Amino acid sequence: MAQVTTLPRNQTAIETATAILKQRFGNRLQLGQAIRDQHGHTTTWLTNQAPDAVVFAHSTQEVSDIIQICAEHRVPVIPFGTGTSLEGHVNAPGGGVSVDLSQMNQILAVNAQDLDCVVQPGVTRSQLNTYLRDQGLFFPIDPGANASLGGMASTRASGTNAVRYGTMRDNILSLQAVMPDGQIIRTGGRARKSSAGYDLTRLLIGSEGTLGVITELTLKLNGIPEAMSSAMCSFPDIDAACQAVIATIQYGVPVARIELLDQLTIQAVNAYSKLSLPDTPLLLLEFHGSEASVAEQAAIFGEIAEDMGGHGFEWTVSAEERTKIWQARHDAYWACMQLRPDAQGLATDVCVPISRLAECVTATQEKLNEMNILAPIVGHAGDGNFHTLLLIDKDNADEVAKADEFIGWLNDLAISMQGTCTGEHGIGQGKMLYLKKELGPATDIMATIKRSLDPHNIMNPGKIVAL
Repeated sequence: MAQVTTLPRNQTAIETATAILKQRFGNRLQLGQAIRDQHGHTTTWLTNQAPDAVVFAHSTQEVSDIIQICAEHRVPVIPFGTGTSLEGHVNAPGGGVSVDLSQMNQILAVNAQDLDCVVQPGVTRSQLNTYLRDQGLFFPIDPGANASLGGMASTRASGTNAVRYGTMRDNILSLQAVMPDGQIIRTGGRARKSSAGYDLTRLLIGSEGTLGVITELTLKLNGIPEAMSSAMCSFPDIDAACQAVIATIQYGVPVARIELLDQLTIQAVNAYSKLSLPDTPLLLLEFHGSEASVAEQAAIFGEIAEDMGGHGFEWTVSAEERTKIWQARHDAYWACMQLRPDAQGLATDVCVPISRLAECVTATQEKLNEMNILAPIVGHAGDGNFHTLLLIDKDNADEVAKADEFIGWLNDLAISMQGTCTGEHGIGQGKMLYLKKELGPATDIMATIKRSLDPHNIMNPGKIVAL
C-alpha cells in the first residue's frame, strides 16, 4: 500500500466527542474495528486510515448536531456515502468521526413538469432511476459504480454520459449543506438559472467534504429518449480510434456515449466474456433521440469510422442487441482483473483537450510498455477522459514504486497538454501534489477559502489542499 500523510490527533478530544455522540446516538454510533476499517479507504492503493468512530445520520438536523459536537472539541468529521471513491477521500488521517449518510436515502420530491427532483444524499443513482422509470424520466450521470448522489456531488462525478449530459456540476440546481460550525444552509431553489450572489452550489460541488456536508440535492432530470441506438466499431490502432472520436465530436454528432477500449482490454474481455471481437481497439457508442435521428447519427459515425480505417461497424436500436454491444464495456473491469488474477487494480484517470487525446493515449501505452507495466486502458473518449488500470502486486515495494512513478508521469503529461490530473476521480489525498502543479497559486486561494469556512480544519482534513 502507498503511504499517506498523517495529521496530528487529539486523542482526549476524540474520546470526549465520541462519548457524547454515543450517548446521543446509541447503537447508531459504532466503534468496532471492522466497520471503522470499512469506512476508511478500501478501494485504492492508499493506506487505510480508519476513523475512530462511525455514526449513522438520519436527518440534516442530526448531521448538524454531530458537526456541532465535533466542532466544539476540534474533532475531524469525514462524510461517507458508499465508499466507492478512489483517491482516499474517506480516509481519516487525523482520526475523527465518519458520518455515514447512507441511511439518509429518501427521494423527497419529483417535479415531473419541471424536470427536477429533491433527494437525500444517500440515494444512489440506480435507486433514483428505478424510482423515476415509470414517469418517463431519468438522471443521466453514470460513474459506473452505484454511488450515492451526495458522494457524486462531493467529488463532481461524471461518467459515460458526460459527453452529452455533462457532469454533476451541470445537473445540480441547488444544495442543502451543513457547514463546519453546524449551521444549515441552502444554496438556491429550483429555478433553472439565478444571478443571486456567489455560486455556493458549485463551490460545494467537488469540494469533497472539505467545506461542508451535503444533506439534500435538487437535481435536473431528463426525459427518457424516444429511441436509443448503439454502435460498435474496431480500429487498426489507438490513433485511428481517437481520430474517429475527435472527428465525431467536431462534426457535431450529439453522441450520448463514446467509449474507448484498447487492445489489451479487448483481449481480456474476449477471454472473460467469451466474445470474439477483433483483437484491436474498439469504440462503443450510444445515440439518444427520435427514431430517425438516432439512425442518422449512427450512419454519420459509420462514415467517419470508415474514413479512419474502422472495420466491423454495426449498430442497432434493439434493446437486446444494444445490451450485447455494451457487454464488453460492462465486463471490462472484471475482465481486466483476470489478466493478472494475483494482482490488485490501481485505477487512475486524466483528461485532456479532445484534440490531444490520440497523442496522450498513444504516449501512455508507450510508457507502460517501456516500464513493463500491465495496464489496460478504457476511456470516456468523447470528452478526452481515459482510465488506466495498473495491475500490480501491492505488497511488492518495487512494483508500487514503479506504479507511483508512472502515475506521476501521466499526471504531468496531461497537465503539459493543458489537461487535468483527474477528469472525474477527484483529488482526495492521492492527487494533492498534482493539483498544485496544475493550478499553481489558485490552490492557495482554495486554501484561503478552506481556512475562512473551516478555521479549525475539522471538515475532511488532509484532502485537496494542505493547510
